[in-house]
Amino acid sequence: MAEDETGRLLEKLDIGQKVRLLTGASNWRTYAEPAVGLRPVTMSDGPAGVRGETWDERRTSLVLPSPTALAASWDEELVRDLGGLLAAEARRMGVQVLLAPTLNLHRSPLGGRHFECFSEDPLLTARTGVAFVKGVQEGGVAATAKHFVANDAETDRLHVDVRVTERALRELYLAPFEAAVDAGVWAVMSAYNKVNGVTMSASPLLEWPLKGDRPLRGNGPVRGGWGFDGLVVSDWGAVRSPLDSALSGQDLAMPGPESPWAAGLLAAVTAGLVDEARIDDKVRRLLRLALRVGALGEPPSARRPLSPPTGERALLRRAVAAGTVLLRNEGGVLPLDPARSRRVAVIGPHATEVRIQGGGSAEVFPSSVVTPLEGIEAALREAPVEGGAGDRAEVTYTPGLPPYTRPRPLDPARTRDPRDGEPGVLVRLLDADGAELHAEHRLSGRIVEPARVAGAVTVEIRALVRPSRSGSWTLGVGGWGLMSLSVDGRTLLSGEFPLDSDDPTRVHVSPPYRCVRAELTEGVESEVVAQRRLDAGTGVATLLGAAPPPGDAPAALAAAVAAARAADVAVVVVGTTEESESEGRDRESLALPDGQDALVRAVARANPRTVVLVNSGGPVALPWHRDVPALLLAWLPGQEAGHGLADVLFGRTEPGGRLPTTWALAQEDVPVLDTRPRDGRLPYEEGVHIGHRAWLRAGAEPAYWFGHGVGYTTWAYEGIQAPSAVGGDGADGSGPGVDVRVRLRNTGPRRGREVVQVYVARADTAVDRPVRALAGYAAVEAGPGEEVVATVRLAARALSHWSAETGRWESEPGEFTLLAGRSAGELPLRTTVTVPGPGPLAPESSMESALR
Repeated sequence: MAEDETGRLLEKLDIGQKVRLLTGASNWRTYAEPAVGLRPVTMSDGPAGVRGETWDERRTSLVLPSPTALAASWDEELVRDLGGLLAAEARRMGVQVLLAPTLNLHRSPLGGRHFECFSEDPLLTARTGVAFVKGVQEGGVAATAKHFVANDAETDRLHVDVRVTERALRELYLAPFEAAVDAGVWAVMSAYNKVNGVTMSASPLLEWPLKGDRPLRGNGPVRGGWGFDGLVVSDWGAVRSPLDSALSGQDLAMPGPESPWAAGLLAAVTAGLVDEARIDDKVRRLLRLALRVGALGEPPSARRPLSPPTGERALLRRAVAAGTVLLRNEGGVLPLDPARSRRVAVIGPHATEVRIQGGGSAEVFPSSVVTPLEGIEAALREAPVEGGAGDRAEVTYTPGLPPYTRPRPLDPARTRDPRDGEPGVLVRLLDADGAELHAEHRLSGRIVEPARVAGAVTVEIRALVRPSRSGSWTLGVGGWGLMSLSVDGRTLLSGEFPLDSDDPTRVHVSPPYRCVRAELTEGVESEVVAQRRLDAGTGVATLLGAAPPPGDAPAALAAAVAAARAADVAVVVVGTTEESESEGRDRESLALPDGQDALVRAVARANPRTVVLVNSGGPVALPWHRDVPALLLAWLPGQEAGHGLADVLFGRTEPGGRLPTTWALAQEDVPVLDTRPRDGRLPYEEGVHIGHRAWLRAGAEPAYWFGHGVGYTTWAYEGIQAPSAVGGDGADGSGPGVDVRVRLRNTGPRRGREVVQVYVARADTAVDRPVRALAGYAAVEAGPGEEVVATVRLAARALSHWSAETGRWESEPGEFTLLAGRSAGELPLRTTVTVPGPGPLAPESSMESALR
């Protein structure tokens, strides 16, 4: 079917049918309409994996490294390949629309959802996001640029009013979305928050194109200036009234079947408050999306076959190494030589309980996870040895910290279903009299979505728990409403816990635990039962979790120190927890939780060959970073974490990552930190100065600059060339741009990859400019002693600024300085380029041109 036939299809629908299509049919699907051959369109969360329509740990997904790790690779080809992998996963699960990528910026390091966003910089975010979009959509699945716009923190995220200047919006927060639209993204998601007093689902930034001759700035950029022809879908529950959102560029209200549009939009059209032409435009966009993803007309022909699982895992493993950032490598500790690493001490709880993904709506269920400990053990088993198998390295593991004290969902390792004896739990749905209506075996005590059974009043999770040690255990039931928890028939908790939030993540995905203590005996099974009444308005998730008795912290630390002293090398894995970094709340502190800083310091004192791996989605404070010779950022590395990190540790591949966000030494040093609204408002008082721009304006020195990262070779930057002047007057940021040629040499012992970065500065200016800002980058590879030239394209937009007075991009005539190097803080080369005064406009002005 041709796209121009959508108008003919619209003629077959009455206004009731049209309005019905504009609200979801369910939590994840749109309505079908047989009259025009429209089938349901299925959506799924998916920045790091495709979950599908259900929260069910039995339905597993491939788990990619977090988006921060993808941006840290500065490798668009890799990101595009990973987008293709997500498209294949989506097709396997019957999903046509992937709710990703997240294009919000790392404005403050305290943002709780940074693991799902790419970077602090609009250009790096734009280029990474475009690669992601292209990879997904080449696989026939729609990508969704979200959360539009300025949804950069979690505190009061449903209602916060972000106050931001037009210039900062255009130059920073809108720029990645503009790039995605120029790249042809098929969907955009409007955010929960307000911007300058207006909720995003009704924002003029989405404004429907008006008829007649009107200046560009009179229309919202999405529909007007950018010419977006795709669908605007709301974040789940973000459409709050039928009229103002219907008069905006909002197209689809999710989820369904209930929404303000379902309740009132038809009446608003009938009353003449909403023009039917607006409804037609929204439905036309929905039909266009359905046509693109194969849900309209004839089913699509078979697409590229899925790659074999070994190929998928190999790509994920390569992605781990590509995004791993080597911050520090004093004395050449890395890469480790297996021949010199006969005794390796692996230390830290994250070595065996690695965080592979962030918590919240984007979470998926992997079929397997390779931990750092397993990856190191496998690498040393595979390493060639002298003297036969008996000469293989010895790997020891010590947690170094006492066990966690907060409940975590019961897992199959120490629980059994009391009915069939299999590892896991029994979930039952009961009627009002307590009779069983449905029962099923589940693998975890985290039941986000129980089965839907008519007449069910209560959900029950029941498990035989075999404690790993004797003592006072913490048991918890998570959820809302009337709940109880019993152990071996004794009721230890019973009460009603009213809902205290309207945040969907807290309500439906990660409700809080209500905890009790129980004496349990090592090796002796106890039956633990949690029940929750399924009252309306209390969400659907129910959790059953446990935590072991408190451990002996000094003894655990002493054991780690002893292991480190006895080893040739110590590898310490530290990181954030779901409690300290997750969707739905911002972080209170950049400090590593649970005594991990003290663990690192103690191990580093015990062994001068200590390597630290940081397992987090965003920045953490590193007060000990100069005390350890080798420091790696692993981010949230996905299911192949252990193998990819071992490849880096033992030199099978380089650590390919460069920082996508500036890392502070201490929280108090951060120039832009605030994420908490005041009287409902969050002012972006810093304007265009976030990330490295803010650090430079403050004259402060971070622990590690944006763009920083070293490999296993060294580079000398030897020369830079650029045209002396830019053609065109650049009055709207147009022009052919600038090709900057940077000459560098691999001065180290092995082949390597370098990310050459070019920044722009302007000393004599009438505009409030950053001291310098990223303007372009390119990666090069060379062998030992080889010279290579990186050609870095700078679009004219890099030499422009947004003028709120004229409502367009402008370039200030005069001399700009271009600086080249390996990070925002290490730029040894410089040259100048002149922007001339007024002259004829050059034709190329889109954000797409800025990315080429």
